[in-house]
Amino acid sequence: MAALGWLTPRRRSATARSVLAGEASAEAARKSSQDAQHAEDATDADLAVEEPEFPVLGDDKAAAFFDLDNTVMQGASIFHFGRGLYKRKFFETRDLARFAWQQAWFRLAGSEDPEHMQDARDSALSIVKGHRVAELQSIGEEIYDEYMAERIWPGTRALAQAHLDAGQKVWLVTAAPVEIATVIARRLGLTGALGTVAESVDGVYTGKLVGEPLHGPAKAEAVRALAAAEGLDLSRCAAYSDSHNDIPMLSLVGHPYAINPDSKLRKHARKLDWRLRDYRTARRAAKVGIPAAAGVGAVAGGTAAAIALSRRRR
Repeated sequence: MAALGWLTPRRRSATARSVLAGEASAEAARKSSQDAQHAEDATDADLAVEEPEFPVLGDDKAAAFFDLDNTVMQGASIFHFGRGLYKRKFFETRDLARFAWQQAWFRLAGSEDPEHMQDARDSALSIVKGHRVAELQSIGEEIYDEYMAERIWPGTRALAQAHLDAGQKVWLVTAAPVEIATVIARRLGLTGALGTVAESVDGVYTGKLVGEPLHGPAKAEAVRALAAAEGLDLSRCAAYSDSHNDIPMLSLVGHPYAINPDSKLRKHARKLDWRLRDYRTARRAAKVGIPAAAGVGAVAGGTAAAIALSRRRR
């Protein structure tokens, strides 16, 4: 932390929170991956979508890091999780409507408001406070089958499978709760997941976060911490995302990919000659900018801790 001395106290505090969130997420991801077993293999149809020229077979110093929302999954995972919680009476109809409005706001604005983020964070934590971690994990399994399984991008899944087939580990990196991310990673047969860590004591959520949501710079810190713990060479690793907010993470690795990119990431990727894939258009686009409407992306998934905008039924 000594290297942060030149920053203002406020900037130092924000950076420290990002580091804490990243390290906590990396620790949680490694722990869950040690206990988890790979789920069902990807189907032949999934694998036939892409034939990536990368990765390098047998490179055990390399790994791949995938953003979740709009990169691996169509839309925001937290929104689908919110639908599942609503179905299970965690909150009321008016809260679901408010949440849907917020998702539309993120889609149109393409950026987050700090006050909205704080409201989202506090509300999401109020929902899970007092619930057992095991309960949310079990519900997450059900919600994956109900709303998420059919929304996985086959092309991105094929890219992830290529890394697995090459003998490399593959991690999701998302602002969504780590419990949700871990379920999705396991069901896709991935190594594990880095996600936002909510504090729990004796298996019960306290209503607090460890650090901050795993968003933006915090994602980069999580990847850096995990790479150090796993003995990886980041210059030989790959990262995939749809959002300009993940440029810090993408810039860490030697093989950055823009997947279904928003307009800012598309411009940045084209400027730096990063590889690009766009599965929304059903056509491959390598190193070519393809205009596309701004998606909810990683920000919506994270800022929206969004169930955020929901209150548990009293």
